[in-house]
Amino acid sequence: MAKYLNLKKVLDTIERALYEVAPLSLVRIGDGENLVMAQQSVWSISKVLREPWAIKANQGEKGVTLPNLALRDEMVRSIKEATIVGLLPLDDDQIKAPDYLKRKLTNEIFSHYQLNPTMRCHACVNRMMPESDKFWRMLKHQRILLVTRNPAPLEALLTSDRYKLNVTHKIAFSHYDQIKSTMKEAVAVRNRFDIALLSCGVNAVVLAPRIANETGKVAIDFGKGPDRIITAAKLFPKRR
Repeated sequence: MAKYLNLKKVLDTIERALYEVAPLSLVRIGDGENLVMAQQSVWSISKVLREPWAIKANQGEKGVTLPNLALRDEMVRSIKEATIVGLLPLDDDQIKAPDYLKRKLTNEIFSHYQLNPTMRCHACVNRMMPESDKFWRMLKHQRILLVTRNPAPLEALLTSDRYKLNVTHKIAFSHYDQIKSTMKEAVAVRNRFDIALLSCGVNAVVLAPRIANETGKVAIDFGKGPDRIITAAKLFPKRR
């Protein structure tokens, strides 16, 4: 039977994995992930490619070019391997996408591929984390790997006097084509980090479970979490 975790329980589960030095991965399913997995499964390729998200992807804005059936299949495998899977509620109003691209489509896709994650949480848990003191306390004594398009500004903020965190390695990631090289680098530095924060769009769903499984560490699909951190730093120069 599936178990639903609130923010506190998600953080407790991550903290336990860090303490026990056990692999853990958290992935999240939103409209972009749905469209990738819908390709030639529950939707035709042509229907997927008509969606604005897919059009933006093929203009270089989403870190993936469609059609991409390899990514579809990798994403399905990763959801099966992930420790925690974030899903949108049926009445979601946080993700700016049409309702037909959100939880209803997720349910169709999960039924098609017989996906049934045992531990679930809210897909926007990454946006909630930076607002939790427990999140910051949890990271305080951990070595952090950042994987995102432009990691330097986030590294500068996290290591500043405001947070005083220990970012030990960073990987610049901007496109699906970099998954193989990113995995090679993550495995090479596995003894230099405890937790990986991944903000690389739909690709994070593939990377998080792989990093967790191949390094034995914690890997979090952090999505727009960095944006929340940077915005908060601008609004509140001194951390409350």
